[in-house]
Amino acid sequence: MLDLIVRGGQVVTPGGVQQCDLGIEDGRIAVIAPELSQAARAEQDARGLYVLPGLVDLHVHFNEPGRTDWEGLRSGTSALLAGGGTTFGDMPLNSDPPLLDAAGFAAKLQAAQAHAHADFALWGGLTPLNLDRLPELAACGVLGLKAFMSDSGIPEFPAANEATLHAGMVQAARLGLLVAVHAESDGLTGRLSAGLNRPGASWRDYLNSRPVQAELEAISLAVSLARETGCRLHVVHVSSGAGAALIAEARASGVDVSAETCPHYLSFTEDDLIRVGAALKCAPPLRPQQVQDELWAAVVRGDIQTLGSDHSPCPPGLKTSPNPFEVWGGIPGVQSGLGALLTHGPAHGLTLPRLADLTAQAPARRFRLAGKGEIAVGFDADLALVDLAAPHALQAGELLQRWPETNPYLGQRFTGRVVSTWLRGVRAYSDGKVDSQVRGRLICPG
Repeated sequence: MLDLIVRGGQVVTPGGVQQCDLGIEDGRIAVIAPELSQAARAEQDARGLYVLPGLVDLHVHFNEPGRTDWEGLRSGTSALLAGGGTTFGDMPLNSDPPLLDAAGFAAKLQAAQAHAHADFALWGGLTPLNLDRLPELAACGVLGLKAFMSDSGIPEFPAANEATLHAGMVQAARLGLLVAVHAESDGLTGRLSAGLNRPGASWRDYLNSRPVQAELEAISLAVSLARETGCRLHVVHVSSGAGAALIAEARASGVDVSAETCPHYLSFTEDDLIRVGAALKCAPPLRPQQVQDELWAAVVRGDIQTLGSDHSPCPPGLKTSPNPFEVWGGIPGVQSGLGALLTHGPAHGLTLPRLADLTAQAPARRFRLAGKGEIAVGFDADLALVDLAAPHALQAGELLQRWPETNPYLGQRFTGRVVSTWLRGVRAYSDGKVDSQVRGRLICPG
C-alpha cells in the first residue's frame, strides 16, 4: 500500500506538464501514472493545482549560529517552505563565526538538525584565513567553497585575492570541491567607492561604484583560474547578460563553470533602487532595464543554469543610514522568489518546465544532490503545489521570515500562490502554517 497519492495535479517534469497522479512510498516517488487505482494511507487532491518540484535554493544566508537576530534557521526555513522550497544551501557567512573549519561545520550542523524545517547542505568558506582547513571541510561534506572577490562586509570573512583564490582552487580541484565566487573586482569597486562614498552620497553614486565592468573583470579572472587549475566553478548572483555571456563562452571552451542569478535581478531595476532605497540594496547592484532584458534573455536561452534567492535579511536598523554606502545590503527572497518568477517569467518566455529546471533540477544536478530536484520515480517526494489561478498581493502578515517589513516585494501582485509544500512525502507547509514537527536532514554532494 502506498503512503500517499497526490491526485490530479498538473505535474511539471522535464518533459513538460501533464495531469497525473503521484504515488509516494517511504518518502519517495514510487509511481507516476495518469490515474492510480492503488490504495494509499492518505490522499491529497491536487486538481486545479500545478505540482512543481520543491525548490532547491542553494544560496541563502540563514546566519545561524551567531546572527539569528538577522535571520535564523527556524524562521528562514519556514519562509522557504512557504515559498515552495524544500532544500537549501546555507552560506558560510553571515554566521558568527563563519563556517571556515570542521568546528564551524559541527556547530552549524547541530543548529540545523535542531531547527531547520527543510533538507539542507552547508557551504564552507574560502578565505586567506583558512587555506589550511579546506581538506577538513571536504571531509565534513560541504556543498562547496564560497569565496568573495571583493569585500564581504564581514571582517572575519575577508576577500580572496588572486593568489588566495588560485591556491584555494588548486586544493578544491584535488579535493573534488566546487568553488563559488561573488564576482566583483575588489580593485575597481574599491577605487570607485573611495571617490564616491562621501557626505551626501546618493543611490546613483552607489550604483556607479559597482558597474557591470567590475563583474566582468572578476568573472574573467575566476574563469581563467578555473581553466588553469581544473577547478569546478560556480558564479553566483550574475547581474548582467554580459556576465552570463562570458560564462557561456568559457563553458563552450571546456571550462567547468556554471552561472546563477536571482529573482530580484529579474524583478527590479536600478530605477526601483533609486525610488525605494535601502530595501533593494544588494551587491552586485540592480541594473538598468536594458541590462535586465539581456539577463532575462540569458536565462531563457540557457546561459544561466540555476536560480537562487541570495536570501539575506537583516534588522531594520541596519537599513536606516542616510548614506547608501553604509546601508547593509541584502534582499530576502525565499518566500517571494517563486511568486516573482511566475509573475514576470511568462512575458519573457519562461515556461514552467524551464522554471522547474532553473530552481530545482539544475541546482541538484550541478551540486550532485542525489534524489533531489525532480518529479521522477525514485526521487524524494519534495513537492510544491501551486495555484496559478490565485493572484494576490504580498502582505507582511503572510511572510514567515524575520523582519518582513524589509521585504521589497511587499504589496506586489503575484501570479500564483503556494498552497502546500511537501518534504519527502510529508506536508510541511499548508495555507500559511508550517508543521513545526518537520525536521530537515543533511544532504551532501554525491
